[in-house]
Amino acid sequence: MNLSFFDQFTTPSLLGIPLILISTLFPTLLFPSSNNRWIPNRYLTLQLWLIHTTTKQLMIPLDKKGHKWALILTSLMALLLTINLLGLLPYTFTPTTQLSMNMALAFPLWLATLLTGLRNQPSTSLGHLLPEGTPTLLIPALILIETTSLLIRPLALGVRLTANLTAGHLLIQLISTASTALLPIMPPVSLLTTTILLLLTILEVAVAMIQAYVFVLLLSLYLQENI
Repeated sequence: MNLSFFDQFTTPSLLGIPLILISTLFPTLLFPSSNNRWIPNRYLTLQLWLIHTTTKQLMIPLDKKGHKWALILTSLMALLLTINLLGLLPYTFTPTTQLSMNMALAFPLWLATLLTGLRNQPSTSLGHLLPEGTPTLLIPALILIETTSLLIRPLALGVRLTANLTAGHLLIQLISTASTALLPIMPPVSLLTTTILLLLTILEVAVAMIQAYVFVLLLSLYLQENI
């Protein structure tokens, strides 16, 4: 059976049942649960330190009203980070390469930030659609542009995450295929290609971490605008 480069993005299924839910929830099993001991193990200590550092960085742009979102944003960051990193392992499926899943994460959270602003401070939230000092003739066009920019935010969040991870996976597969094909013909070139592949893999690890952080950071900035 001939496989294309895009078959790696096909949702796995068993007996016709999609397994994307299992692929999404499985990374949560890797997080150790806390216990009643005063001195936990090193793995749990590292996890608590990472969560504390991440939460502190995400809460910097927010005032005290936005700190109630700390649990949601930190949990989302941990989920995206583990899914993105585990997706770089061989023979694994990355749910965040699916635009539908990323939109399912981005749209409700963006809508929640928007509704929070409209409920708490409607005048300020609607005032973002028309900057102060705008000429009268430009008011209709500017309101239309700002409204479009506001409504396109969840799409931009989902497409950014999907495109970056998809491009990285395709590059890794293309270079690994070329390295394998060149091995019996030109071993030196194959060795050079393998070196490039290792460097690209390191880069993709960084991209997976950065994209998870950017996704949550932009949500926190949208929240700050509305509180």
